[in-house]
Amino acid sequence: HKPVLQIIAEEAFSSGIEELCVVCAPGDGARYLAAFASLHDNLGRSYQGSDWATQQADKIDFLLSRLHFAEQAEPLGYGHAVACAREFVQGEPFLLLLGDYLYVSAQAGQRCAAQLLALASQEACAVSAVNPTIEHQIGRYGTLTGRLVAGQAGVYEIEKVIEKPSLSTAELELQTPGLRAGYYLCFFGMHVLTPNVFDILARHAAGSNGNLRLTPALQELADTEKYLALEVQGTRYDLSRPHGLLRAQLALGLAGEARAATLSTMVELLAEANGR
Repeated sequence: HKPVLQIIAEEAFSSGIEELCVVCAPGDGARYLAAFASLHDNLGRSYQGSDWATQQADKIDFLLSRLHFAEQAEPLGYGHAVACAREFVQGEPFLLLLGDYLYVSAQAGQRCAAQLLALASQEACAVSAVNPTIEHQIGRYGTLTGRLVAGQAGVYEIEKVIEKPSLSTAELELQTPGLRAGYYLCFFGMHVLTPNVFDILARHAAGSNGNLRLTPALQELADTEKYLALEVQGTRYDLSRPHGLLRAQLALGLAGEARAATLSTMVELLAEANGR
């Protein structure tokens, strides 16, 4: 049993990230720390002498030693939240993860974030994770089109980005050659961005009317520097959707060491439901 924040942090740390900054509301940083301290203490009290509990407590210690917070005084948009981390980033490329997505990689031994970071390092540029998404779902995501990079499967040079487009807009402006009919490239919920995005956000802030969005800044990034999209081999689980947390928990269980136990539990629940 792990907090969502810890699962997200382990995605980052396992992919080579060394320090983590959480953008949060005022006062939430202290609440996160108190919750992790309570979880740490509970592991020691409830599972005395357990190697598993010791390992989990050590993971919490590792997280807390590398965890930072940047407060967002007011909820002024996703772009504004990203801008709040500027001081933490200190002019370096950075990995951006959403707090309500969890990921399961389809590549053994390589997390979704690691796939993204590998391409960003290789190409020395910004890279966003994408996956082909059926047309009736694109109104929930940032959607893009681009040119397939020769010799690199699933890698695109981004040309246009639109936030939650209508189907008619997507049909006119966002069709990507090579995708199945009715599918579009949508953001996967993780990006490696260059620090130039902070300058772009600062310029956009003046006309944001209290809602500084990230997508227009990403479009300007695509217009001014090399910016790629990568079809990540894996699945994202949106915790904000109905049953999203349940789906994510089951997927993580099936992908990990507890696969057999997870399957057994699912079979038992189905049998109980059918017997009612």
